Amino acid sequence: MKLQQLRYIVEVLNHNLNVSATAESLFTSQPGISKQVRMLEDELGIQVFERSGKHLTKVTPAGKEIIRYASEILGKVESIKAIASQYTQPDQGTLNIATTHTQARYALPEVIKGFIKRYPKVSLHMHQGTPTQISESVVKGKTDFAIATEALHLYQDLIMLPCYHWNRSVIVPKDHPLAKIKKITVADIAAHPIVTYIFGFTGRSELDEAFNAAGYTPNVVFTATDADVIKTYVRLGLGVGVVATMAMNDDDDFCVIDASHIFKASTTSIGFRKGTFLRDYMYEFMVRFAPHLTRPVVEKAIQLKYTDEVNKLFADIELPMR
Repeated sequence: MKLQQLRYIVEVLNHNLNVSATAESLFTSQPGISKQVRMLEDELGIQVFERSGKHLTKVTPAGKEIIRYASEILGKVESIKAIASQYTQPDQGTLNIATTHTQARYALPEVIKGFIKRYPKVSLHMHQGTPTQISESVVKGKTDFAIATEALHLYQDLIMLPCYHWNRSVIVPKDHPLAKIKKITVADIAAHPIVTYIFGFTGRSELDEAFNAAGYTPNVVFTATDADVIKTYVRLGLGVGVVATMAMNDDDDFCVIDASHIFKASTTSIGFRKGTFLRDYMYEFMVRFAPHLTRPVVEKAIQLKYTDEVNKLFADIELPMR
């Protein structure tokens, strides 16, 4: 049994059983991967994948367990490399962060600026995607940190640490009827077409929940993943915008209406894969992003087995509101 064989079966699953795509991503040949997978199966005396002709069709029940352990083994190998680098090159390395546009555009710039100044030899890479893509990229070992509001709780292989709360604002042109109301309600917003985030993005579920609780169905006419795109279409008169309050800074042409009394606050978390060895600069990044995530607090969270225990750890910590 070779580490290369374990890597192949994990990556084949990550590429939806497409051996050609797996070979391309690993810069090797399709026949080479197929041969090594067969050799592993012969050694184990069991099939990892079911086949139809030359094509892989599904993962066998035994294969699912084997791939799960193979993924853990490969993660340990990466941790061993990280430990060695911690001692040989403590101020050098890479840091891959997966996050949404809102976090990348509005929450992270100053954090990253300070981090790069402190660790100029650490290569930092930002990967943007949907919350589900973000979480999966960390679970699969493609990125180190996931920073998002939605979907992180769906992945039991992640350790999730709450960073801050945030809420929404309604944005309209300054001559819009809503601009004249002192304290808007769900009914006020429901009377207009809405421009907001795609479902599953940036706390969109809280909007739907608030409308449902008040007995209304939001008339969402346009959705986007990007707050700046939403602002553009509000300017065009497409509808009333509902965006994260932190996404409003220098937009003087809008009337920004606080909606924190309408929508429940959302919580942004940072997540990393269980079993990951955290380099010193990774601890540094977390505490820059969320000052309460000191090394002792993070190390204590790592030792906890269940998500409920992690939540209890942070129950008495007052998170900032952004």
